[in-house]
Amino acid sequence: MIPVIGYSGQKVAVLGLGRSGLATARALQAGGAETLLWDDSPEARAKAEADGFALADLSRANSLEGLTLLITSPGIPHLYPQPHKIIARALEAGIPVDNDVGLFFRSFATDDWEGFDQTPKVVCVTGSNGKSTTTALIHHILQEAGRPTQMAGNIGTGVLAINPAQDGEVVVLELSSYQTDLARALTPDVAVFTNLSPDHLDRHHGMGGYFAAKRRLFAEGGPDRAIVGVDEVEGRFMANQLGEGPQDDRVIRISSGQKLEGFGWSVFARKGFLAEWRKGRQVASIDLRGIAGLPGAHNHQNACAAYAACRSLGLAPKLIEQAFHSFAGLPHRSQLVGERAGVRFVNDSKATNVDSAAKALQAFAKIRWIAGGMGKDGGIADLQPFLGAVVKAYLIGHSARDFALQLGDTPHVICETMERAVAAAAAEAEAGETVLLAPAAASFDQYPNFEKRGEDFTARVQAVLAG
Repeated sequence: MIPVIGYSGQKVAVLGLGRSGLATARALQAGGAETLLWDDSPEARAKAEADGFALADLSRANSLEGLTLLITSPGIPHLYPQPHKIIARALEAGIPVDNDVGLFFRSFATDDWEGFDQTPKVVCVTGSNGKSTTTALIHHILQEAGRPTQMAGNIGTGVLAINPAQDGEVVVLELSSYQTDLARALTPDVAVFTNLSPDHLDRHHGMGGYFAAKRRLFAEGGPDRAIVGVDEVEGRFMANQLGEGPQDDRVIRISSGQKLEGFGWSVFARKGFLAEWRKGRQVASIDLRGIAGLPGAHNHQNACAAYAACRSLGLAPKLIEQAFHSFAGLPHRSQLVGERAGVRFVNDSKATNVDSAAKALQAFAKIRWIAGGMGKDGGIADLQPFLGAVVKAYLIGHSARDFALQLGDTPHVICETMERAVAAAAAEAEAGETVLLAPAAASFDQYPNFEKRGEDFTARVQAVLAG
């Protein structure tokens, strides 16, 4: 773990006792802090007690007296739609509120680094879509290159649960808008912004607040390299603000679909080929079309982001290209589950909104599309331009009938359950087609999270393939 520095002998409260909350409590105690732990959930409190933690009911009057700091978990609102009651009391009392990411950046560097030949670095990845794949891909490339590396944040491991840095290590962090919005310290060496599309708007009071939360990673942190997706106006605006002109190669612009030739440093993908341009000339090119772990234009954008990050760390293009080919992809993100008689089965359960579903629908031809769940505002009306490849839709969950009304002339059937949808799609699919789970909806009507939904799809497919 990373012991938290600066709070020895002081009282620090931790609100929210999930994975990151408990890791934070351990790291604070390792640094000598006195911790007060609380969660509104009796189940979470019971688990914390079972793990040996003592609890303190922070909802009681005067419970925050003498407190130096309040640490809160990402899922707990700290501003919009309204602050959690305990956080509101801390704000009124002037008690600093932070999260584990802020503590990490204040505690990661230690005196041991003075003896290192190569200073450890931190790469942070944020954005609406693709940040998990980009984070995992950067981590994979570094591993393949033989660089010591750890991966944490919004993917897998809490940031304070990783090991202290080795000589020359690169820590790769996926950070959500909830994490970047609140962290009081943000100092990455390399920061990556993939893209922006509407999501979590209630927590950020609209698109402006959502973008502002992402932008803090760059504006507050001042990274040595900023890698910015410029396929949306917000990315173009941020790249413009961060650079001192188009030739400023501290900003690396990335795109999936646009040529970016007039800049000091850019990486873009067009028609399946990744190109790196520096100071007006092309310096590298990679054919992405045959890379099984990175299908579709959206994954080509992820490849550009990861490539740019690794190039900024000094890795050679050929080494990065080799690592691309051994990348298996992440579960539930354009994950190839299996193939039978020329029919592919792909799990993209992470496509929980219209934008990510649109990217999945553009990645394959002749799609048997499984969609539905707890639909978001507007349903799937904005997916009309992307339905040309859909042979038939198989609709599940709470929003199945609402989605059916928005499909127009696209053939569809209401299956309600994953079991019936997979069985029907598999029975009707022909060679050259893809059975694709890309729900365009949250999972909470039938599953606790998108992972469980993807696991159910995978299990149903495997049963079909075994039969």
